[in-house]
Parts: sequence; C-alpha cells; structure tokens
Amino acid sequence: VQLQASGGGLVQTGGSLRLSCTTSERTFSGSPVGWFRQAPGKGREFVAAIRWRERITFYADAVKGRFTISRDSALNTAYLQMNSLNPDDTAVYYCAAPRGRLINTSVSGPQYYNYWGQGTQVTVSS
Repeated sequence: VQLQASGGGLVQTGGSLRLSCTTSERTFSGSPVGWFRQAPGKGREFVAAIRWRERITFYADAVKGRFTISRDSALNTAYLQMNSLNPDDTAVYYCAAPRGRLINTSVSGPQYYNYWGQGTQVTVSS
C-alpha cells in the first residue's frame, strides 16, 4: 500500500503549510494515521497522529499548539496544518499507517507503522 503525501514547500518563519496524505489502495477507517519527520542528520521523529474512527489526536511536545492533525473520511485524506513554522521544523515529512488499529500500542512509534508515503519536503527560512 502506497501513501501519497503532498503540500510541502518553502515558507518563511511564522508561515503556514498544510500537508495532505491519502491513498487509493485502502481506506484509513479503523487505523491511525501518523505524521513523522526527518531532518538532515537526524532520526525519524513523531509529529502527530489521529485515531481515524475516534478522531483522537496526539502531538509531539515540539508541535503542540502549532500543528493540527485532522481527517476527511469522504476523501480518505489526513491533513497536517502547520502554523507558526520555524527553522527547526525543516525536515522531510512522512505520513504513515499501520496494518492494524494499534490498540494498546503507542501511536508515536514509527516501528508500528507498515505503510509510508514518499515524503514531502518542508523548508522554513529564517
């Protein structure tokens, strides 16, 4: 299953971007969708996740209050609205989904996700 992530770009400090994640190969219903990012020379880190059916959201401390994850079931698309961006947010952003529902499993661990998008570059200039 291949996910498609889009919406990245170059933005100035304080600006906003909205990332989208979708797939035509399965529905997200019942499983979480997560966003992760990887900056040059660093490991992949959790950004946000949403439990699709319950709409319960999770955020990394670094993005709380600035980023919002949401989903549109009709479009089978998850979004990451990113506001008040700063240079530390510069990274390749990936969306991901697991095979299962991750019941009793942390949604922030990339090792639990089976399907990944190709990544979209977000660059924040100072």
